[in-house]
Amino acid sequence: MEQSKIDRINELARKKKAEGLTPEELEEQAALRAEYIAGFRASLTAQLDNTVVVDPDGNRTKVTRKNPIS
Repeated sequence: MEQSKIDRINELARKKKAEGLTPEELEEQAALRAEYIAGFRASLTAQLDNTVVVDPDGNRTKVTRKNPIS
């Protein structure tokens, strides 16, 4: 996600605390947060897909999903 969008999320959060948001700003905030969360999840999933666990015997086991995300 672009830094400008993250800055906008933070700006809206500060404004919401101080004076409140208009309905349009609330929609914008929700859309930006959803985009941020989707990017975060994608990044975490990619990191976990490339993670292996090494036991004391030196055996490498790839991390698998317990409950796959649909």
